[in-house]
Amino acid sequence: MDQPTPHPTPPGPEAQPVACARCGARAPEGGPPPTWTCSVENGTRQYFCVDCARANLRAIEGRLDSAWW
Repeated sequence: MDQPTPHPTPPGPEAQPVACARCGARAPEGGPPPTWTCSVENGTRQYFCVDCARANLRAIEGRLDSAWW
């Protein structure tokens, strides 16, 4: 709780493409849409597309790591 929240790299030519950590779907250029879910697991930021997030909503709300899904 005392650690600062890391912010994603702003979109630009050096920005890495964002892909769903579950199914591999690619986010549109410019970053993930607001319907995607972001999770920090073991210090790593992971993004999940809207389909994967909806399919695993209870696990996400229960704060289970994606390895448990």
